[in-house]
Amino acid sequence: MSVLDAPVGAAPGRDSTSGGEGLVPVFVRLKLTLLRNGLRQSAGRRAAYITSLVLALLIAAGQLIALIALRGNAHAGSLVVLLAGLLAVGWTVMPLFFPSGDETLDPSRLVMLPLRPRPLIAALLMASLVGIGPLFTLCLTAGSVIAVAQGAAGAVFAVVAAPLTLLVCVALTRAVATANTRLLTSRKGRDLAVLSGLLIAVGFQVVNFGAQRLGRAGGLSALDPVADVVRWLPPASAIGAVDSASQGSYGQAAVQLLLSVAALLALLWLWQRSLVKLMTAPDGSTLAAAEPNHEKAGKGGSRLSALLPQGRTGPVMERSLRYIARDPKTKAAWVTALAVGLIVPMLNALQGTGSLYFACFAAGMLGMQMYNQFGQDTSAFWMVALTISSTRDAYLELRARALALLLITLPYTIVVTVVTAAVLGDWEALPEVMGLSFAMLGAMLATGAVASANFPYSIPQDGAFKNVAPGQAGLAWISIFGGMISAALLCAPVITVTIWLHVADMEQWLWLLLPAGAVYGALISWAGLRLAAPRTANRLPEILAAVSKG
Repeated sequence: MSVLDAPVGAAPGRDSTSGGEGLVPVFVRLKLTLLRNGLRQSAGRRAAYITSLVLALLIAAGQLIALIALRGNAHAGSLVVLLAGLLAVGWTVMPLFFPSGDETLDPSRLVMLPLRPRPLIAALLMASLVGIGPLFTLCLTAGSVIAVAQGAAGAVFAVVAAPLTLLVCVALTRAVATANTRLLTSRKGRDLAVLSGLLIAVGFQVVNFGAQRLGRAGGLSALDPVADVVRWLPPASAIGAVDSASQGSYGQAAVQLLLSVAALLALLWLWQRSLVKLMTAPDGSTLAAAEPNHEKAGKGGSRLSALLPQGRTGPVMERSLRYIARDPKTKAAWVTALAVGLIVPMLNALQGTGSLYFACFAAGMLGMQMYNQFGQDTSAFWMVALTISSTRDAYLELRARALALLLITLPYTIVVTVVTAAVLGDWEALPEVMGLSFAMLGAMLATGAVASANFPYSIPQDGAFKNVAPGQAGLAWISIFGGMISAALLCAPVITVTIWLHVADMEQWLWLLLPAGAVYGALISWAGLRLAAPRTANRLPEILAAVSKG
């Protein structure tokens, strides 16, 4: 008996008391029991589950009817193949974004049971077919094969392709989850969960953009070039096999179906290897061999400190940068700002209807990170408060935080503006837009510093999408929206000059807006920091109480 045949939770030479025959129904009942017990916890959880189930079934039924309606369309095969590819992508990333959504995704819970890997894989695979996701996927795959199946050969391939596609998707998500179990239970895994909402929103924007391009391209025929490639990639190749068999290409259909079968076997093998490794190998993070990594981290920190200014400014900047890199909430806010700040101008530019002025959106999104500077410290702000004994200390603290923000925002704003100008081919408007972006960034730094001193609020650490402590929502609204309106008013002089130069037909002087906007942004941010410093020094107890509330 090989090591892989031995129980994963026992020694290789030990015989298992659990046979593979009755393991599948046991795990299916276990999955149903977990689901039932979870629904018994609260009425709200039952309502949420029932609502999700009803919505999923309605959407699946609508998709099923729409796919069946495509039956006979010359390009239906391209659509269903790409749909299968999107399903596979969704099943791949699901365990990375929602690690706590299914308790059975963590196989380390079974490590103490004397179960053999191969029967355990089969049992977990069958148990994974219980749930809303598999039912939704099965409806889509059934509609896909019905849309393209023609004749007896197509029907035969369809009967095999639909469940095969579902099995490949489930095996894929299980293999990914098992290989990343230790990641998903770590802080990095929680970071992925926090960022999941952002990636889903970005995905919707990409799908929306693709749908708009598809409508202008003249129908489903625009999908054919991409579908010709995807139809050879599992599990989309199984759906492609039905289309090929319906058109009489039996050899091609057999190859495509065998590709999905081979992918399923490969995923099961990789899943089994990851399962054995997870349940028998020690966690490297607990070994003494990991200690040199801490030394490297310490050396990395010293290298970063050497690049920053001396005195109070350097350590404060380093602390702010470490918040961005390590704190899940701060990291999520920054990644959201960086992504949206690029997506909005680029999508408008790629659609051919955009303007270079949309690039100012990047400066606006990143400037918002200056608001509620002390809230990201939470209760640890008391250590910062102990170092502030005068207005000058408060000014240096705020200035260092603003400089840390500028290390990222300035080059990013320049890159987004230049890239958008390159896509649009509008290089003449680059100086004025860059100047407006710099002025807007300076205004938001100024108003952000003032708002941080006057309207601080706590950011709870629990809950991925809870960014304001109970009872402080009003403070958050005043801080963010009041600050944004004030920033827009502060930018009014630069905006007025820009409009006046255009109206007066003095476009040859628009390039002056670049240095003028940079100087104006620097002056207005300096004035805002000077105004916020005494307020911060005088309100330290109130700020500490506000940011420690959550």
